[in-house]
Amino acid sequence: MDARATFEALVGDLEYPMFIVTARDRGEPLGCLVGFATQASIDPPRFAVCLSHRNRTFRRGGRAPALGVHCVPADAGDLAELFGGETGDEVDKFARTPWHEGPEGVPVLERCTNWFAGRVLARLDAGDHDLFLLEPVAGAGADGQDEFTFHRARRIDPGHAA
Repeated sequence: MDARATFEALVGDLEYPMFIVTARDRGEPLGCLVGFATQASIDPPRFAVCLSHRNRTFRRGGRAPALGVHCVPADAGDLAELFGGETGDEVDKFARTPWHEGPEGVPVLERCTNWFAGRVLARLDAGDHDLFLLEPVAGAGADGQDEFTFHRARRIDPGHAA
């Protein structure tokens, strides 16, 4: 196997949680399902999240000073489908789910009880995605909640090409 095929086989077997990232641009709430995200530092706390260049959340919200990062509950397949299978270019996702304005102006999805708002410290071109390095500034969490995972998300037809 060549290096790319080996890499794709290795990462294709990983099981990790999916997130919904939200932003605001000129008052418009934006959001998308993301799988490329991870804690990047313990002290100081940092989180890295990647947004596809083709995604409206990136195209419109990529200049936002803060992003919301929501853990998708295991029982919220419909929410993952909405934010991963629809595009904000055609559908008002926020008209279809309860939310409120949170810290730093980020939209907070009410069905996602585990979330944080992060101030964008840096942006890095990472190929077909940009990596956003976040400094958590506020959030909320609930114990014992299982997450919606990557292998379940693979069944969602994306709202736009990756």
